[in-house]
Amino acid sequence: MYLKLKVIPDSKIEKVEQLKDDEYRIWVRAPAENNHANNRVLEIVRELYPQMKVRLVSGHTSPSKIVSVG
Repeated sequence: MYLKLKVIPDSKIEKVEQLKDDEYRIWVRAPAENNHANNRVLEIVRELYPQMKVRLVSGHTSPSKIVSVG
């Protein structure tokens, strides 16, 4: 299954908003430097889908990301 993510880095709070079944908007405190925000986003997705393999498919340097879960 693929998830579409819109990531907002350097946020004051961490929040997850589900827009559709496979679409999320995620705010993270981590900066968008040295892969910190991507790593935090993957941690959050792993919390949403425990015991499932999660990896970033596309959008490594973009706020719009696609993540593979399964």
